[in-house]
Amino acid sequence: MSIKLIIREASASDITVLAQNNQALALETENLQLNSETILAGVSNALEKEDCHYFVAELNGEVAGQTMITYEWSDWRNGVMWWIQSVYVRPEHRKKGLFRALFNHIESLARNDPEVKALRLYVMENNPSGKNTYKNLGMEDSGYIVYEKENLD
Repeated sequence: MSIKLIIREASASDITVLAQNNQALALETENLQLNSETILAGVSNALEKEDCHYFVAELNGEVAGQTMITYEWSDWRNGVMWWIQSVYVRPEHRKKGLFRALFNHIESLARNDPEVKALRLYVMENNPSGKNTYKNLGMEDSGYIVYEKENLD
């Protein structure tokens, strides 16, 4: 059986699987149960934004992996940084190069857009596999620590 891998931008028909993958990601990495209605609405809204794009790795017609990019303006660089987020590959499809293919696609898009100055992502401290993957793709620890304040509504 031949393997057919397609990297493409996600569409509205992918909302359910993207939301399911995000729920699995949150549970796996942070032991968080995401509210189904909230994540479905969040993914749906993300697909409508100009500064947010989901990409999927489709393996033999099935969405097997995903990631999202969002944009951050950098006055220091006079350009945009793309943040890679919502990185998830279904467990049965890991170690097959799916995220590498997604990353290479995004990197190619970034290299062809003169406004994009850097790619960034954050990774949980207790995720050595993720850290190793990102280093193998040529990314480096930026030295930044991310702080946040939640529940602002």
